[in-house]
Amino acid sequence: MTSFLKQHINKHISISDTELEEFCNLFQHEIIKKKSFLLRDGDVCRFEGFVTKGLFRVYHIDKNGAEQILYFAMENWWITDIDSFTNERPSQLFIEALEDSEVLLISKKDKEFAYTNLPAIEKLFRVMTQKTHVALQRRMIDNLSKTADQRYLDFIEKYPQLHQRLSNLQIAAYLGISHEFLSKIRNKIASKR
Repeated sequence: MTSFLKQHINKHISISDTELEEFCNLFQHEIIKKKSFLLRDGDVCRFEGFVTKGLFRVYHIDKNGAEQILYFAMENWWITDIDSFTNERPSQLFIEALEDSEVLLISKKDKEFAYTNLPAIEKLFRVMTQKTHVALQRRMIDNLSKTADQRYLDFIEKYPQLHQRLSNLQIAAYLGISHEFLSKIRNKIASKR
């Protein structure tokens, strides 16, 4: 299972085989069945995870009971509640497997060990953090400046392999619109083709 993680790391940084092996040995392999939770609201997130198989959704339920999906994580994506993990505070998020999934998990203690003893790993997480900030900034700008139609088209263009694995309800929750409104957008797009 660590072969996917090794490939991912080698795309981002230069690291010796010895350091790479030592880092990968810090992870625990977990199998998560479809509809099972890796994290629930109120629990402290004790991991950062790398998805090797399957698909997860990370979401929050607002005071009105509406589901708000922050992001999806499929193969070769990282998954965590960074606030809960970093600050050791109860999570406000759920992380649920949408398919039978496998994930490699690293604890905060082992990640800190890697930062101290494997300098290249600190660079890896700095690079990944920067990419995450860019993606979040772009998503916020899109949510503020684009119509729901544009956001939907951008989503299916940017994530074609992901969009096919999700229900319309899940896509609507990610876009922050109702399922009915998403159906109207899809019908409008289909009529133009």
